Formats: sequence, C-alpha cells, structure tokens
Amino acid sequence: MSKYMSFAFCVLGFLAFSAVTLGAAPANPKVLMKTSKGDLTIELYQDKAPITVKNFLAYVDEKFFDNTVIHRVSRGFVIQGGGYTVEYRRKNPKAPIKNEATNGLSNKRYTLSMARAGDIDGATSQFFINLKDNFELDHKNNTPEGFGYAVFGAVVSGMEIVDAIGNLPIMSKMGQREAPRENVIILSASRIVN
Repeated sequence: MSKYMSFAFCVLGFLAFSAVTLGAAPANPKVLMKTSKGDLTIELYQDKAPITVKNFLAYVDEKFFDNTVIHRVSRGFVIQGGGYTVEYRRKNPKAPIKNEATNGLSNKRYTLSMARAGDIDGATSQFFINLKDNFELDHKNNTPEGFGYAVFGAVVSGMEIVDAIGNLPIMSKMGQREAPRENVIILSASRIVN
C-alpha cells in the first residue's frame, strides 16, 4: 500500500510542478524611459509583436535612444521619437523590420507603435505614442495605405508626462514641421529588471 501511495504522491507532485511551470507565462518586458519632462514606464507586448519588441529592446540595450529627442508633437494625435539626436541629426538605424500590424493590437491612447514611411516593412528605430485612440492607424488591408502601424507596447506609468509633451508648443525645426519648441530629450532608456 505504501508503495502505491509513494507513487501517487510522486505523480501528484509532478503534475503540480508541471502546472506551475507550464502555466506561468513569462512577464512582459518593461522599459524605463527617462525624459527631460519626466519618466515613462513602457510595457512591451512580446507575445503579440515578437519581432518589433526584439528590435526595440536591441536599440534599448545598445543605448541608441539615449540623448535623442521627441522630434514630433502632433497635438491630439501622436508624439514621435527614436531617430534624431538633440542637435536634430538623423541617427543611423539598423535594417527595417517586418510590420506586425496584423497582431490584433489597436492604436489606442498611450500605446506605442512603430513609425514608418510608405514601405509596409520600413520601420527601423522610430516609434510613436498615441495621444488618443487612433483606430485609423490599425491594419485594414494589405496595401501600403491600409496595412497599418504595428502596436508593440504601452505606457503604463507616466501618462501625464505623455500628455504634457503632447501639449507643448511646436515650431519648424531642422526640417521637422511639428518639432516641440523646447527640446524634449530622451535621457536614457533601459530595461526594468524584476
């Protein structure tokens, strides 16, 4: 009898261990972005946008975003950064990545998406934060105009900082028509280690 009970306890222990091990999905990575206006905590949706998150974290780990500017403030629409130094010199990014706009995530307020020009798979380092629900930026079809912009994360702390940046006066600066009059500097971006 004790032999059977020992076996039963072993099986139950294994099943409990498996349930805990297999059931626990890894936590989404987070990034602390320190700006001259305050700090943002960004949660990245690795399960929905693995290519985009890997790309963004590579830039974070290489300190690519450090001492860059939010170069675009489109009031009531988006703020954009990740591509220019504080002197408004364009940085040299990595190769473009595949557009993951078909991942089911929507361009809701405070979400991060990859910026791109006309090429569907043209995103590199530049990202934007939605200042409102911009559902028109979501995937609709496979044309360059309708493919959409890949959501890959969201600001989970510091939303008031996003709003403050989004309300700054703008001017034309070094070829950027919607540059904030006062430089908004991304001082650093780093992973938050739990």
